[in-house]
Amino acid sequence: MIPLGFIVLISVVDLASPTDVHLGPLLVVAPAITASFAGAWLTGLIGALAVTAQVVIGIFHGGLFTTNHETQIIALILVSTLIVLYCRVRERRGRELTRVRSVSETVQRVLLRPLPDRLGPLRLAALYLPAEDEALLGGDLYAATRVPGATRVLIGDVRGKGLTAIEDAAQVLGAFRELAHHHTGLPGLAAALDAGFARHLAETAGSTGAAGAAGDGDRDAGSAAGSAGAAGEDDAVERFVTVLLADLPDDPVEPVRIANCGHPPPLLLAEGKPVRTLEAVHSAPPIGLGTLPGAHYRQESYDVRSGETLLLYTDGVTEARDGERAFYPLSERAADWGGAEPSALVDRLRRDLLAHVGGRLKDDAAAVAIERA
Repeated sequence: MIPLGFIVLISVVDLASPTDVHLGPLLVVAPAITASFAGAWLTGLIGALAVTAQVVIGIFHGGLFTTNHETQIIALILVSTLIVLYCRVRERRGRELTRVRSVSETVQRVLLRPLPDRLGPLRLAALYLPAEDEALLGGDLYAATRVPGATRVLIGDVRGKGLTAIEDAAQVLGAFRELAHHHTGLPGLAAALDAGFARHLAETAGSTGAAGAAGDGDRDAGSAAGSAGAAGEDDAVERFVTVLLADLPDDPVEPVRIANCGHPPPLLLAEGKPVRTLEAVHSAPPIGLGTLPGAHYRQESYDVRSGETLLLYTDGVTEARDGERAFYPLSERAADWGGAEPSALVDRLRRDLLAHVGGRLKDDAAAVAIERA
């Protein structure tokens, strides 16, 4: 109705004006506005109506076949045609973007599968906020699976951004889903993830030519990372993944076992109690750096009772800054969230975190809330 209103208003005012006043060129506003919200067919129809209105103005306002009116009509036809062509290009790009988003959503569901609301005796909820506009995937990752007598959870953060980070995240997630069922202890699982990631680095370095000659296929993780690191742009030495692994037994009396591989420590929340940070006594290197001298993967035990919530997160949460460059105070904010269900907790975290940064994150952020039902 707005473009039609412009056509009627401009025509009436032009016809009522003196013959030396020409408002007909303003009719181009109608198809231009239509293109902002409609497709090529409706834009073309409005353009045709605008040209018709210009012809009517020419007939009743000084003569149709004057040089001025003929020029205005031709110019309006040309501009309207260009606007319609623009609409067709935009529609084609829109369809392409829709297809790309569909593929991206499918890839996300394959790589970063949504966590179930219930897994064994646990209630879970996950949060993922990519930093890139229109992105659905990034370098943060999480996964959970059932193992005999427990639920095994992973959360991690790949160093870097872009396609390389997504590729590394996909490798770690795929390896975890397979290896989680072949290792009873978390240290063995962490070591297996590290060895698998080293092979992944060697393969990707060889495929891109970054590592030069492939060399011996039996190189250990350190030499694989070193050869890739000598390459260039995508330095494999600097490609690693901070990971936190947790085993939550079905029996509430048993402690929760955690292996922290260079990842931010989880928080333990309970209603009416201060937030407890589950700091690792023995530090372990991130996945991809397990061959560093003196590096060992260990697991530690923590008492987590029914009704308490374990909050796992990536550094994209705690390192988010506001307009004054202040970090997001997760522990302080989480003190008010004890007793909230996991889904409500991650929803509060999402809203509070985005409010802190003004609606836009500089880095990917992920979190997983786990409560024993």
